[in-house]
Amino acid sequence: MSTMNISLPDALKSFVDHQVEEGGYATSSEYVRELIRKDQDRSRLCGLLLEGAISEPGPMADGAYFEGLREGIRGRT
Repeated sequence: MSTMNISLPDALKSFVDHQVEEGGYATSSEYVRELIRKDQDRSRLCGLLLEGAISEPGPMADGAYFEGLREGIRGRT
């Protein structure tokens, strides 16, 4: 595992320390790793949303569409 050192103003350091104590994190590194993972998830979700927004429209999601999905599921079981 690599190491990264960061400098924080006192107010941010206090905030991180509080989050570690209250959030059940063992260390500030664990807290920061969790923040980075959440940011990665957010970035992936944004990408998927943008991809969906520029894609061609799919079939109409009406009652018949959902009934077809249900029939497909029933056929698998």
